[in-house]
Parts: sequence; structure tokens; C-alpha cells
Amino acid sequence: MANTLSAKKRIRQNEKRRVRNKADRTRARSTVRSARAALDSGDSEAASAAVLLASSELDRAAAKGVIHSKNAARRKGRLMKQLAALVKG
Repeated sequence: MANTLSAKKRIRQNEKRRVRNKADRTRARSTVRSARAALDSGDSEAASAAVLLASSELDRAAAKGVIHSKNAARRKGRLMKQLAALVKG
């Protein structure tokens, strides 16, 4: 257990941030999951809209510092690659 006042305050701050970040992380994961489902369905229009929404949510999470910016870029790149393959073939 923390002994100093500053350590106790840091624990309180970390808990508040964890709860706040959880909503953003969950929203980003949910949109990515729905985008993957849309990609698997084969409907290119629905998949395109879902990937665009997921990309936006990932950017928002990265801007807030919930996930690393390169993590968001990697996930977006993978989604875009799948979307391009769906539209092309």
C-alpha cells in the first residue's frame, strides 16, 4: 500500500483515468469488431462504412492517448487492406 500522500493521490488519479479510458477503448474495439463482421459478410458498401467508422474511433482513441498512435495506425491499415481486397476481388 502507498505510504506517501503523493503516491495515494497518484493511485486515485490512475483509477479515474482507467475508468474513463475503458469506455473509449471499448468503443474502439466494438467498432473494429463490427467492421470485421461487415468485411466477412462480403457487402462492400456496408464494409466501407463500418471501416470508416472504426478508423474514426481508432483515431479518436489515439488522440486521447487511450491507445498508442502506431497501434491505431496498424489496426486501420489491416482493416483498409481487407477492405481493398474485398472491393477488388
